[in-house]
Amino acid sequence: MSNWTEANNALQKTFTFKSFGDAMAWMIKASYIIEKMDHHPEWTNIYNKVHVRLTTHDAGNTISDKDRLLAAALDEVV
Repeated sequence: MSNWTEANNALQKTFTFKSFGDAMAWMIKASYIIEKMDHHPEWTNIYNKVHVRLTTHDAGNTISDKDRLLAAALDEVV
């Protein structure tokens, strides 16, 4: 996991792309992995940036192995 930070019981990272289209393409690719893992992030997109926040609500809003696995998978999509 590269450049993820832990804050407020969550893993967080902002991915930066060349354009809005590239950011959206990454989100679409990532959505297939997210669905397969059945672990959905909180994420926002502003132009060429996607901010991702991972926490496990079922575990009391804390960081779990699910978050770490999804963070590593999202890094691979880039």
